[in-house]
Amino acid sequence: MHIIDNVHTAEQTFPNVVLTVGSFDGVHKGHQRIIHQLVDRAKEINGTPTLLTMNPHPREFFSPNNIPNLLTSFDKKMALLKEAGIEVVYIMPFNSETAAIKPDPFIRDILVDRCHVRSLIVGHDCRFGKDALGDFSLLKSFSEEGGYDVQEIQPVLIEAERVSSTLIRERILAGDLPFAEHLLGRPYSISGQVSSGRGIGQTIGFPTANIHPYHTAIPAQGVYIAESIISGKCYPSAVNIGIAPTIRNEDITIESHILDFKGDLLGKDIEVLFHKRLRPEQKFLYKDALIEQIGKDVQRVRSFFA
Repeated sequence: MHIIDNVHTAEQTFPNVVLTVGSFDGVHKGHQRIIHQLVDRAKEINGTPTLLTMNPHPREFFSPNNIPNLLTSFDKKMALLKEAGIEVVYIMPFNSETAAIKPDPFIRDILVDRCHVRSLIVGHDCRFGKDALGDFSLLKSFSEEGGYDVQEIQPVLIEAERVSSTLIRERILAGDLPFAEHLLGRPYSISGQVSSGRGIGQTIGFPTANIHPYHTAIPAQGVYIAESIISGKCYPSAVNIGIAPTIRNEDITIESHILDFKGDLLGKDIEVLFHKRLRPEQKFLYKDALIEQIGKDVQRVRSFFA
């Protein structure tokens, strides 16, 4: 997959570009419908499945003190887009200059002159340009002049809910991982780097990898059935998200007890796939009671994967 770092200075051209535009955070089932149509259209005209996205996320630019709970890191999003069939990704660095581009020049200068779009496929809620004033109707009105055709894709509904990144964030933050998985079409995951902890898990017989995530949508505090992906291999895991009140009562951490794994993970990248919330985090009066409960949690993890 070709990644063009800055669409404003892009010079490389691709045959018969079939393009979609958006943040595509999560690459959920709604996004997948758009991409599926885009890939099919590219096959029809012997074209190039292409996507234009923003980095950082516009909400991160407009609200730097209230960064959105993103569902995917940049690298994860790129991997998902490649897997879905996208061959070229144009990155639009999102800054004050980008935010000031009006819808008309966005179409002429970016979509037509830089991306060389031949066919455009967008979601029902597509908005672009300064103050998000650009929409499907404007794209349609410019299509003859720009030499492209344009198609609007309707939303995906699941259990009467419109699939959206916002809805998925809400379910993840509430700890409803099975429904989030249903909307995503895959288990929700967090990628991050293993950082040093206090080693308390080791002393009670359940060593954990302390994960510093690369993106910010963290499930509700509690204990989860999960998998930890290390160097491409999956390991069943019991993951605790919270403050570990029985032991320390500090800032929220993500700690993965990786079953049947031995090795030093400090500083290494890890991905945790969440399947189900077992219980809320709780405080125990005695450490022995905590150890007993963790043992039960680990057994439930083993039973889930058995």
